[in-house]
Amino acid sequence: MTVSRAVDVSEAQPRLGALTVVDVRTPGEFATGHLPGALNVPLDRLAGSVPELREAAGGRPLLLVCASGGRSESAVSELAVHGVTAAGLTGGTRAWVAAGYALERPAGRVRAVWAMERQVRFTAGGVVLLGLLLGLLVHPAFPLLSAAIGGGLVFSALTDTCGMAALLGRLPFNRRGAEVRA
Repeated sequence: MTVSRAVDVSEAQPRLGALTVVDVRTPGEFATGHLPGALNVPLDRLAGSVPELREAAGGRPLLLVCASGGRSESAVSELAVHGVTAAGLTGGTRAWVAAGYALERPAGRVRAVWAMERQVRFTAGGVVLLGLLLGLLVHPAFPLLSAAIGGGLVFSALTDTCGMAALLGRLPFNRRGAEVRA
């Protein structure tokens, strides 16, 4: 069975049993809900997990999933560099839920972790506000902090990368949870 670079939810759902689903979100995000049977290999650990992914796939096509499709698209490209063919789920888990399909959640109470995109928006906005406030109250140079965040966001958009997400992904609450290595 062949899988293209991107697979729509309506195409993926009936083929779920024939695919090896790999969620590339952080373990904290994964623990809040994931596609049934998905393995969790965070994007920042993907390159180091290529042999395990090949073994876990067992010849089945890989379907990579994230919250909205952006990280899984990056993961598809990263795996292609290592000679691994994979597809990303268009729209990610948000599209999966919007189509009316359920997410699997671990048993027991799991503290909700915000999606990475939301964490980045909160952190960037907080640092911008802090820079402006400190510029008014402490020293006129502090608004440069706000300018640096603005520059980082522009760079992030131009390169389709996010350094802040990479840093936030290393925080303990994004690391703990139901991480399942392939």
